[in-house]
Amino acid sequence: MPYSIKEIAEISGVSTRTLRYYDEIGLLKPAGFTEAGYRCYGEKELDLLQQILFYRERGFALETIREILYRKDFDLLAALEEHLRELQLQKARTDALIGTVQQTIAAVKGEHTMKNEEKFAAFKEKLVNSNEAAYGKEAREKYGDDAVNESNRKLLNLTEEQWERFQALEKEILQRLEQAVENGLAPESEEGKSICALHKEWLGFSWKQYTPQAHKGVAMMYTADERFTAYYDRRVTGCAAWLSAAIQNWA
Repeated sequence: MPYSIKEIAEISGVSTRTLRYYDEIGLLKPAGFTEAGYRCYGEKELDLLQQILFYRERGFALETIREILYRKDFDLLAALEEHLRELQLQKARTDALIGTVQQTIAAVKGEHTMKNEEKFAAFKEKLVNSNEAAYGKEAREKYGDDAVNESNRKLLNLTEEQWERFQALEKEILQRLEQAVENGLAPESEEGKSICALHKEWLGFSWKQYTPQAHKGVAMMYTADERFTAYYDRRVTGCAAWLSAAIQNWA
């Protein structure tokens, strides 16, 4: 059944202006045009639009979404299952954060004594659970259960100061990566060396032992695994490849 752009907008809640923009950038092309020249859409386009909204809700950039959706091996069912896992994780993270806020409120009211470690426990558990769900299977197969469990324990045992530094490093690395790519800097530049050093420090908060070889191995995954690529390229395309190249050069 063909749908007009107005009908698609009413069904999805996406404005006709946005749908036209999606057409212009090649993100969602109409199935065809009427004799009068109006866009018309089919069920396939509705399914694609739903995927676009799922990925947008998860914070993916439009360019990254387009690359994912139009890959030859794109699997709709696998994508939906991934969305479900991520949404379930988000729910668990939100529930944990709600519990922390409730405990903090009770502590402020004098109804409960809250240790400093408890104030940050939900945030650390959120990170560990997210990593486990997204990459745990592959990591355990590659490095073994003991190594992964030790990494998780190290993260969970971070002090308040260490946790804040860990979080700050992640933000700084992403910001400087995006600036480097946008400014056309080379991974072999001094900025590449500096970002590589920051990344090494960041890894140190979860790794039991650092080696340049392991660092380079992880960096290779940033371009080989689309999940890592999507994370680093979510706002500026090319960040994953730039970081990988910098680490290969400077680690």
